[in-house]
Amino acid sequence: MDTMRERFASVTTQLLDEAPRLAVVLADIGVDGFRSARERHPARVVNVGIREQLLVGVGGGLALAGMRPVVHTFASFLVERPFEQVKLDFGHQDVGGVLVSAAGSYDWPAGGFTHMAPGDIALLDTLDGWTVHVPGHPDEADTLLRRAAAAGDDKVYVRLSVQTNAAPRPVDGARFLTVREGTGGVVLAVGPMLDNVLAATEGLDVTVLYATTVRPFDAAALRTAVAGATAADVVIVEPYHEGTSTRHANDALEQVPHRVLGLGVGRRELRRYGQLDEHLAGQGLDARSLRERITGFLAR
Repeated sequence: MDTMRERFASVTTQLLDEAPRLAVVLADIGVDGFRSARERHPARVVNVGIREQLLVGVGGGLALAGMRPVVHTFASFLVERPFEQVKLDFGHQDVGGVLVSAAGSYDWPAGGFTHMAPGDIALLDTLDGWTVHVPGHPDEADTLLRRAAAAGDDKVYVRLSVQTNAAPRPVDGARFLTVREGTGGVVLAVGPMLDNVLAATEGLDVTVLYATTVRPFDAAALRTAVAGATAADVVIVEPYHEGTSTRHANDALEQVPHRVLGLGVGRRELRRYGQLDEHLAGQGLDARSLRERITGFLAR
C-alpha cells in the first residue's frame, strides 16, 4: 500500500494535467514526487526552497492571481512557522487554497520536536473559515484531496500522516460515519485513530463515530448519536492536541446535559523520541491505554 504522501503526489500530478488553474508550491520537501509534473508544467510547480514564509506567501499570491494553489511541506513548517502568512495572505486577503501537510504530531520522531506539530489544528482554529480534513487511509486522502482541489476558492487544510487504519471508509468530506452502534456512550475517532479506538472499545456498548473532516464539525451527527445513548457521555480521540475539538462537541450539545472527554497528544513534551508506536503509547493513544481511559470515564 502506498503512503498518504505518495498518494498526494500521484493524485495532484494527475490533477495538474486536468485543471489548468491548479498550481503546486513546495519548499524542497516532497520535490521528488513532483519531478514529472514539474517537467510538464514548469510554471505551475514551484519550489521556493527552505523558505516557509515565502512558501505560503507565494501560495497566497497565486490565489490572488486566480489560481488554486496547493501548498505542501511538514505540518510544523506549513502551519506553525509561517502562521502569520497563513493568517494574512490567505485569511485577511480572503483567498482560498489547499494546505497539505505531512509528518503530523510525531510521524518522524528522529526529526525531533522541530518536526512535530501536535498543535496545528488548534492553531488553525483561531482563524475563520478553514475546512480541515484528517484522513486515516491513503484512499481517503485521495478522495479528500480531490475534493479540496475542486473546492472553488475555499480554504482547506489536509493533514496527512504515516499513521493509517487497515482499511478505508467511504468518506464524503463532510459527515461523520457511524462505524459501530451502542447505547452506553459515544466515542468519536479522528482519522488514523480509528483502528485503535475500535480495538479499545471491542465488546463495549458504545457508538463509534469516525471523523475525517473535523472542520466544519458535524454537530448533527454527534447529536443523533448521543440521542440514541442512555447517557450523553462523549469521548473524542484525536491524533493531535487533546481537547482540540471538545469546544465544538460542547457547542453541539449545549441543549443537552452531557460530559465530554478529550483524548489526544498531551502538552508535555516527550523528549525521548523513540519510534512512532512508542509515542502512541507514551501519549496514551495505543489500544490498551485508550480502553483504560475510555472505560474509566464512562464508569464515573
